[in-house]
Amino acid sequence: MSVGTSSAPGAPLRRSAASRPAADPAGLGIDPDELPDGLVVADENGQVVCFNRAAERITALAAADALGRRLDKALPLEDLEGRRWWQLTDPYGGLAIRVRQPERNLLLPGGREVLVSARYVREAPTGPVRRLVVSLRDTEARRRTERSHAELIATVAHELRSPLTSVKGFTATLLAKWERFTDDQKRLMLETVDADADRVTRLIAELLDISRIDSGRLEVRRQPVDMGAAVGRHIQAYVAAGLSADRFLLRVEQPLPMLWADPDKVDQVLSNLIENAVRHGEGTVTIDVTPAESPREGEEAGTSVTVSDEGTGIPEESMNRVFTRFWRGSKRGGTGLGLYIVKGIVEAHGGTITVGRGPQGGAEFRFTLPVATPAYLV
Repeated sequence: MSVGTSSAPGAPLRRSAASRPAADPAGLGIDPDELPDGLVVADENGQVVCFNRAAERITALAAADALGRRLDKALPLEDLEGRRWWQLTDPYGGLAIRVRQPERNLLLPGGREVLVSARYVREAPTGPVRRLVVSLRDTEARRRTERSHAELIATVAHELRSPLTSVKGFTATLLAKWERFTDDQKRLMLETVDADADRVTRLIAELLDISRIDSGRLEVRRQPVDMGAAVGRHIQAYVAAGLSADRFLLRVEQPLPMLWADPDKVDQVLSNLIENAVRHGEGTVTIDVTPAESPREGEEAGTSVTVSDEGTGIPEESMNRVFTRFWRGSKRGGTGLGLYIVKGIVEAHGGTITVGRGPQGGAEFRFTLPVATPAYLV
């Protein structure tokens, strides 16, 4: 089969009432133009009888130019090695037991890549093909996912290289020249190694969290959580590390509803939000813990936590990107994965999280969790 010609990408698509396919030529029970993916149907003679709007958009070919033509002429496809696809698969003359072609990347004239799958409709298991149903999908969404994964790998490799280089350098030096260093020098080197090992551990934990969030497998083990006490512990840790207690203002509105949540993951959310306020904000970090309406239907109560600072805040144009991967509010380091994980944890609890501008002009993060149900009752 030879590759036919088609309209150039970007060319205007001509459409008229006479050129549109019948309401349901493929026997789908719905209008093919309502489908989000491209649909091309050929009859028992290999002539195109359906070419929906999504197929027009993906191929840049008008339905009027495809309907009534042979499928291999209307939709000339090649694999990535330049071989003609219909000639290779031979749907009408190939194996009589074949019922489908799995999705794969193929090329349209001009080199545009599409995802193509096909279904062979036969009246009998080994009978002739009565209809050939072809599905077309744009590859852009997959490309975006692949780019995101590549960026994640590059970021992780970059973040791992620095601490691992430090660990390797200090341990090799200590092993080779142990007697030459004083006890204070040895302690300093080992403390640096310990801190870098913690950094690597945190990064690996972040990667595991991202994997679970993306796959919908993030487990939440619900237990009673005193949100006011949980916030208080984080503040005490900062004060013990040398930060002034005046830097924080904790306000807890009582009574709070009984909250069932995963205490470790709640600590992870609080740690990230408070650390962001301390590192990237200025002035007093204010944390308000209040009762709130539940974000989940069927429940009346929830608990809300608001973390705000007095810094410059987040630019308005960046607020819709705050919870995406690799977003960084400043150039002060970090992987840019923290807030993406925070959002995933909050939503795994059935909660919501928002970002805005605080009363003093700084950034304000507010998350609300439903009271939920104990894990043993789920």
